[in-house]
Amino acid sequence: MLAVLERDSRFRPLPSSSSSPSYEMPLHHMAKEEKHVVSKQPFQNSINQQQQHLESHAPSPVAAKKSAGRRRARGRAKVESPQAKLELETGVHAGPPVSSKGIRFHRRPGFGQVGTKCIVKANHFLAELPDKDLNQYDVTITPEVSSRSMNRAIVAELVRLYGETELGMRLPAYDGRKSLYTAGFLPFNSKEFTVKITEEDDGIGVTREKEYKVAIRFVARADLHHLRRFIAGKQADAPQEALHVLDIVLRELSSQRYIAIGRSFYSPDIRKPERLGDGLQSWCGFYQSIRPTQMGLSLNIDMSCTAFIEPLPVIEFVAQILGKHVLSGPLSDADRIKIKKALRGVKVEVTHRGDVRRKYRISGLTSQPTRELIFPVDDQMNMKSVVEYFKEMYGFTIQHSHLPCLQVGNQKKANYLPMEACKIVEGQRYTKRLNEKQITSLLKVTCQRPREQEMDILQTVQQNGYGQDPYAKEFGINISDKLTSVEARVLPAPRLKYHDAGKEKECLPQVGQWNMMNKKVINGCTVNCWACINFSRSVQESTARGFCQELAQMCQISGMEFNHEPVIPIYSARPEQVEKALKHVYNAAKNKLKGKELELLLAILPDNNGSLYGDLKRICETDLGLISQCCLTKHVFKASKQYLANVSLKINVKMGGRNTVLLDAISWRIPLVSDIPTIIFGADVTHPETGEDSSPSIAAVVASQDWPEVTKYAGLVCAQAHRQELIQDLFKTWHDPQRGTITGGMIRELLISFRKATGQKPLRIIFYRDGVSEGQFYQVLLYELDAIRKACASLEPNYQPPVTFVVVQKRHHTRLFANNHKDRSSTDKSGNILPGTVVDSKICHPNEFDFYLCSHAGIQGTSRPAHYHVLWDENNFTADEMQTLTNNLCYTYARCTRSVSVVPPAYYAHLAAFRARFYMEPEIPDQNPTSRSARTANGSSVKPLPALKEKVKRVMFYC
Repeated sequence: MLAVLERDSRFRPLPSSSSSPSYEMPLHHMAKEEKHVVSKQPFQNSINQQQQHLESHAPSPVAAKKSAGRRRARGRAKVESPQAKLELETGVHAGPPVSSKGIRFHRRPGFGQVGTKCIVKANHFLAELPDKDLNQYDVTITPEVSSRSMNRAIVAELVRLYGETELGMRLPAYDGRKSLYTAGFLPFNSKEFTVKITEEDDGIGVTREKEYKVAIRFVARADLHHLRRFIAGKQADAPQEALHVLDIVLRELSSQRYIAIGRSFYSPDIRKPERLGDGLQSWCGFYQSIRPTQMGLSLNIDMSCTAFIEPLPVIEFVAQILGKHVLSGPLSDADRIKIKKALRGVKVEVTHRGDVRRKYRISGLTSQPTRELIFPVDDQMNMKSVVEYFKEMYGFTIQHSHLPCLQVGNQKKANYLPMEACKIVEGQRYTKRLNEKQITSLLKVTCQRPREQEMDILQTVQQNGYGQDPYAKEFGINISDKLTSVEARVLPAPRLKYHDAGKEKECLPQVGQWNMMNKKVINGCTVNCWACINFSRSVQESTARGFCQELAQMCQISGMEFNHEPVIPIYSARPEQVEKALKHVYNAAKNKLKGKELELLLAILPDNNGSLYGDLKRICETDLGLISQCCLTKHVFKASKQYLANVSLKINVKMGGRNTVLLDAISWRIPLVSDIPTIIFGADVTHPETGEDSSPSIAAVVASQDWPEVTKYAGLVCAQAHRQELIQDLFKTWHDPQRGTITGGMIRELLISFRKATGQKPLRIIFYRDGVSEGQFYQVLLYELDAIRKACASLEPNYQPPVTFVVVQKRHHTRLFANNHKDRSSTDKSGNILPGTVVDSKICHPNEFDFYLCSHAGIQGTSRPAHYHVLWDENNFTADEMQTLTNNLCYTYARCTRSVSVVPPAYYAHLAAFRARFYMEPEIPDQNPTSRSARTANGSSVKPLPALKEKVKRVMFYC
């Protein structure tokens, strides 16, 4: 549901005048425009009419050098029948089924050549492909088991019993569910085995032997021939089944040694656990994934860390949760609820029975203290107290009978266990949200210098001993124990333009950073009417006034026109009266200004302000239409020049100014941006945190509103179904009883907004899409490119500007390290690789257009390069053009004088989506829950976000 909807039905010609740009393109652009504005159907129809030249090999670096400066022929993806597609690709008539998804991703146009060449090391380890046949068998366990660990235990016992006999000396790899894999065939096609396992009931702690029937049946051969062809660039689609088999084989031994969570493995033995507070501790581990790359199969290994429940005696755990000694007196109701919430679902073992360590899962907490608890001991309902029972049965005297008991098992037949007789079982991952203190503690553990992280990764590979791994040996897989050396290039930083009134009119950033000394913003905003609200008790009015004066002065020094005096005196208010205070100041200022509106609100907030910040932003941006700048108390007292300079940069862009632009942009020198009006989009979807099972996901789209500068970005936000990754409101139509079918959506509105701001319609679209995992590439591209097409077509017949669709990924596990950590010229101050380092060979995709770019200087820890994957490109970017544009844009981020790690449009979309979470009103039971909800594509209803005010959505309010 859109925050705001633009109702214009067409691109309307602007009134011609000498001051406003004409609707037609200049003559020297006409030929290009004719080429770009072609009649196309919406995407899913149009892909059938497009063509793509398929090379039988990925481009080699040699071939790339020859063609580095040459433009390629215009190429589009084509969809054909699987057989025809395969014949075209390989020249043979037989082969694997090709992609049924109906679209091929853009192939690599060559390799980049720009920049200073260097060598970096990547945490990828070469895996040699086996030459054995891999076979898949179906596994059916009866009675059915839901736990993967229990399935593994059953199959492990089967292999122990029958490995040297019925299984013909084979060592199978098992996925924990339905599939078993072997190198070579088993001596049978189908067979049933009987296995006995000793297991423990979580609820009642009883151990018993259980018999399982395990049926193993041959299903298929996993052919590695097509995986070899894919790696060589001779086949378009990755053979997922073969990759899946190899992944399972290489995970088998670690699955037995460690606790597996997703693609990572954890153990307290990898590194000593550190306390995180409130009964949690950090466990270190490693991430492992097999990937097809240009150099062949690669095993990606990275360090990992997550929170586990500390295996403490329950009484100690409770003391940590409450932050106090619990043995002295009875618990309050609030304390009991807090403990119950923390312990529900946690597994404990009893300690009062010597070597008998039965395990139970906690279902609740008793409402009475232990000394008051009684229970029936027989069918005649003879009652006994818990204290007596433990004394008589186990000779165990309960010391702390004022504490409640743990309830284990189900509610109908509750079992009581005294807290002091229980200890938390080791190895239970904590899945709820961490608090601020715990996050800080976990970050300290995970924050490693590049050299340390590299050593840890190498040590992990040694510890895992892939050379001695019986499963790797059985399947004939060899893993290198050395990091991969990759040829990289360091792209030059772009020149930045500042205002001619400053001493320094241009700036060349050094190692990813620069400052505002002797510079003035290129387009300074004007702030005549501003006010300030002080929500902090500890800030006196005189301090607040002094701070505002210093900030106003800094804004003037930075090149803005900023009135020294507020419209009304600084207003002090309590945080709980935020709405009342905002409306009071807004109206008081309006009265003073005789109907003119307040332009900017400064707000001084307590350092710990709970929901105040979010409430203030929601009211200002969706109710009052007011731009605001919040400042924390600690910064008000310190008021450092650096802080004031950063805040002034934020105020300038929020008020519609520009801080800096690329010199190449205003000199019309950016390839595939400067030649014709180009709009750059950024899009992201943020999902609710783990555990929130009903909150909507928030989608945000931003788009550049200036050309040729491409620096200002307007943003729109919308709520959509829980965990829905496809952006639902890019394009939409609905029926209006008076006006008939109405078209709208975020893309359409931002295109119209660009047209109004620049006087030109965009003739090229570059779309950076954040937050998409590899498994969703096809879905997202098909759905969202189709929406872009439809939005364009709804504005004007035959309006289909060419689109380049790039996925931006930060949540990957590739890390790049300097080849020589002692060489200070090849690293930044933090020991990380230099900003601008780009890699597009060896560890990248065998034939698709992707690259890793570390565009920022490290501050602490190991830098994570962004991974860019060009899924679709109708603008025919060369590798150099795409990599240079992306790197240069990273220097235009408005909030600081540093290059950032992710291309700014994607970064801004993330900020806008994060901001919109504050717009969601707290859930209040409604008499008619669907009254204000809109239907999503899958039929579920989502409450729309309140609309952004016109004044707000035109500027970079999210900064």
